[in-house]
Amino acid sequence: MIRRLSFLLAFAGALTAQSTHWSGLAEVNPPVAAKGQTAIIGATLIDGTGAPAVPDSVVLVQNGNITAVAPRPEIKIPPDADRIDASGLYLLPGLMDAHFHTGNPNRMDALLDGGVTSFRDPGRPLDVYDEWLATDRSLPRAFLTGPHFDQTPHAHPKNAVDLQTSDAVAAEVDRVVKRGASAIKIYYRLPLDLIRAACERADHHGIPVVAHLELVRADDAIRAGLDGIEHITALGTALAEEDDARAFENGVRNKNAFRENGRYWLWSRLKFDGNPKVRSLLDVMVERGTYLTPTFIPFEVQPGDDKATPEKLAGFAKMVEFTAIAHRAGVPVIASSHGPTPESNHHELELLVHAGLSPMEAIQTATGRAAPFFGASERLGTIERGKAADLVLLSEDPLADISAIRTVQRVMLAGKWVR
Repeated sequence: MIRRLSFLLAFAGALTAQSTHWSGLAEVNPPVAAKGQTAIIGATLIDGTGAPAVPDSVVLVQNGNITAVAPRPEIKIPPDADRIDASGLYLLPGLMDAHFHTGNPNRMDALLDGGVTSFRDPGRPLDVYDEWLATDRSLPRAFLTGPHFDQTPHAHPKNAVDLQTSDAVAAEVDRVVKRGASAIKIYYRLPLDLIRAACERADHHGIPVVAHLELVRADDAIRAGLDGIEHITALGTALAEEDDARAFENGVRNKNAFRENGRYWLWSRLKFDGNPKVRSLLDVMVERGTYLTPTFIPFEVQPGDDKATPEKLAGFAKMVEFTAIAHRAGVPVIASSHGPTPESNHHELELLVHAGLSPMEAIQTATGRAAPFFGASERLGTIERGKAADLVLLSEDPLADISAIRTVQRVMLAGKWVR
């Protein structure tokens, strides 16, 4: 049943994902573009579009932007360009992490070390960033949402704002957008009617709304206007037997900490084959072009781990399995590590390949497919003429083994070598 569903939905999903687009959205800390010309010569180019790799390529960069991309025989290198011999290396767009929380400015430095040149922090008061970004040092592009839109009792009080009415929700959307937010983050105690109010106001500003869900069913939230699902676990209650879903929701409603182990219990009990809720959820996600940021890292349990139990192992395996099902059905899956850096950014891509994505597809979740979700595809995410020169050089081939994403040699941000 799942394979037939995947085949039927894949084409429609690809079209929907491509048509979902927010344009002109910006980071709060745009880097100063480097002056002058650089020619990166001889690398195997993996441009983020999904096109086949191009050996012995040349990429020309001028004043922070890409001005030409071609195989070496097809391009004339300006005589005054700074020539970088990248023979034997692999050139990718700067990676984008759609769900990364920062508690320390040094972690932003570590992102660049791992080749991550853009990230979204979904859920932190904007004034936290004021001091961190008041610096001359190079930092990745920071796309922000502001605090969690939530109700008490908060799981993370320092990162949440309590909202009780639709007017208060709309006012908070206006406030954070004015401060520089390029998305809105819903947290799990906000009820469905206020999720709808947030989505309606965010649409007015042309920005996406993403959510970490536990108490509202994902399909209901998507129909209310939600654009992105944060955490694969947020889909659990929409897939579960009704008694299991209600038991989980009641547990979380009574105590925030219930969700920590409750997620594994719920997911370990899910069945996908013959489950009509699978098709219903995938239909609405594909139809609406809803993005999925799985964030495997905080939920990963592998055999031999200290915290491993049969229930947790089964629950995590089901999370990975359903991510693969969603991807095959056409749901746009986007790289999202949650942290820490930089190992989590790389390991998330490894886990996506483990889930069934090809290495090329995994790279796209952090490049060309991620940029539309950031509202920045006109300038980020791929190595094409006119795009910002955010680039990464690897020493090994990530298409042969995705773990080569760890072999970062140099990182360019807005035309400047920063690592």
